[in-house]
Amino acid sequence: MLNYIEEIKRLKEEKNAHILAHYYQPDEVQEIADYVGDSYYLSKVGMESNKEIIVFCGVSFMAESAKILSPHKKVLLPNLEAKCSMVELATKENVQKMKDKYPNAKLVSYINSSTDVKSISDACCTSSNALKIVQNIDADEIIFVPDRNLGEYIQEQVPNKKLILWDGFCCVHQRIKAEEIIKYKESLSYATQVLVHPECNKEARATADYIGSTGQIIEYAGKSDASDFIIVTEDGILYQLNKQYSNKKFHNLNIICQPMKRITLKDIYDSLMQEKHEIFLEEETRMQAYKALMKMHELGK
Repeated sequence: MLNYIEEIKRLKEEKNAHILAHYYQPDEVQEIADYVGDSYYLSKVGMESNKEIIVFCGVSFMAESAKILSPHKKVLLPNLEAKCSMVELATKENVQKMKDKYPNAKLVSYINSSTDVKSISDACCTSSNALKIVQNIDADEIIFVPDRNLGEYIQEQVPNKKLILWDGFCCVHQRIKAEEIIKYKESLSYATQVLVHPECNKEARATADYIGSTGQIIEYAGKSDASDFIIVTEDGILYQLNKQYSNKKFHNLNIICQPMKRITLKDIYDSLMQEKHEIFLEEETRMQAYKALMKMHELGK
């Protein structure tokens, strides 16, 4: 039987490749990756990488974003079934209709959107920089697609601007109930802090001691004086939390994103070995999407 870990390490060197993995990936995928992070961090890493091949262990919009920013690199998605359902809730045609309805508004698209939607956007954002993007973009009226929960959260903090929200959501975060969090917290005999992802609904966010992206949650847990946390986002993040802060305790609610778990070590090996599942984008669309992603990096500083 093949030792996939050793073979992947060999192929990385042989083919001049970097492996990037999102925090929601399976533990063994995060372990083999050169870089692990949230969407914003990985988009920067992919762009700055000096390797010829990027193997993106995440979902398809992440690999597409890497290709948008690095068209000269070969970007591989090890499993083509790794797709984010939120992306499909906003099509270019429907978003364009909303743009036509609000001609004075700027369009900010969450990175969890298709390349087509990014191509008609004024700027993109991630959950870690959405607040900065909305604050800094030159508009009082902003169409925000596709995640209404993240949009609501940003609107609460930027009352001087009007956000026109798309009716989309992450099905994994959307189904987390406030009662579930409260009940779990009450079942513990000691004090815990609740750390919540902004893709959760308003009621779930109301239970939080801290709201942030995956990267921000990890950073907060490290800096906090607290030693016990309930983590209200996808369970993959626990691998990094436990790895970085072994002296702290992290409780989870068994929140699983199945598309994020599709990529296996065998998929990575096969993809690298055969250089298969490469991402291709139509150049004009890519160039327009590139402008929106670069605007994100500019406004997010």
